[in-house]
Amino acid sequence: MVSSSNVSLVGHVDCAGGGQVWVDGHTLFVGHMSPPFGTSIHDVSDPRHPRLLAEIPMPRGWHSHKVRARGGLMLVNHERQGSEGAAEFGGGLGIYDVADPANPRLICKWPTPGKGVHRFDFDGRFAYLSASAEGFVGNIVVILDLDRPDRPQEVGRWWMAGQWQAGGEDSLAQDAVPPRCHHPLRMGERLHVSYWHHGFFILDVSDLSAPRALGHAGSQPGFAHPTHTCLPFPQMLKGRRVMVVADEDVAKRHPAPPAFAWIYDITDERFPIPIATWQVAGLDPDGAPQPPLTGCHQPSERLAGTVIPFAWFAQGLRLVDIADPFAPREVGHFLPDPPAGADRVSSNDVTIDDRGLIYLVDRIRGVDILETSAL
Repeated sequence: MVSSSNVSLVGHVDCAGGGQVWVDGHTLFVGHMSPPFGTSIHDVSDPRHPRLLAEIPMPRGWHSHKVRARGGLMLVNHERQGSEGAAEFGGGLGIYDVADPANPRLICKWPTPGKGVHRFDFDGRFAYLSASAEGFVGNIVVILDLDRPDRPQEVGRWWMAGQWQAGGEDSLAQDAVPPRCHHPLRMGERLHVSYWHHGFFILDVSDLSAPRALGHAGSQPGFAHPTHTCLPFPQMLKGRRVMVVADEDVAKRHPAPPAFAWIYDITDERFPIPIATWQVAGLDPDGAPQPPLTGCHQPSERLAGTVIPFAWFAQGLRLVDIADPFAPREVGHFLPDPPAGADRVSSNDVTIDDRGLIYLVDRIRGVDILETSAL
């Protein structure tokens, strides 16, 4: 049964399950988890009656579950899923003209060797990718200049020491979990990069051709979960620069209770300091291990005020106010019914639009369009 507080359902998109949702103007972009579903584009000018505009399929063995759009340009990842499918399709980044969102046009594909692109950020000109690269163990940070979308140019890259196996660095491939850039996010002259089971890094990207590490922190090996997203907050809170760090409730190093979110003080970027954590009330009563996809996953990468919408896997949407970063508190939630055939929900990603509407995608099926007075 649906459970909610301070959140109400406005509309629903019945579509294949998704990995990411993004809104540009009144156009909703959904990156789907599994082929043949790749990317779908919807008109949400009337959020109570969303309307499908276009679909871009993906071949078996590949998926494009991440999507960003801005100024008539849409980027989607191409990443191998499993071991099946035609190798010639290849990993990389699909670059589309969506000036007419009902008629997306492929401009070009920026290819990668290996598995392809995972998550990424896009500021309208530069894309900041988690990408596989020749000679490297695991994904690294790659920065693309899309000033000419038909001719993307790599302008910078960064990796954790030990990843460049072909360059003679000491390989970290024998680590229990090899290093892997998961998700870069830019704010100002900084790139905040989650590095899965190797914590996170704060990079100085004032010179995009030469990113430079300023600080590093991580919860390993004491905590089992990988670092999924590092979301810097745009304004000072209680006189401090803060960053929300979401661990993902998958790929646990050892049996563990559900993953949660951290608040870090990054006022001194050289020494990030954890100052608070937040978990859904009652989700971890005794520290007992729980199945994956129970706890934390992903905060909205768009913000309005101090309330952060979170996709909390089986706990649905959680609205967390960090006005006091030392004492985060929930100010609303929405837990939908499980999709048909599923035992529970799997809220995978969330974003907001310029009207303050919230878009919550389930990795099994569907997007809920929500409103709240909390934002």
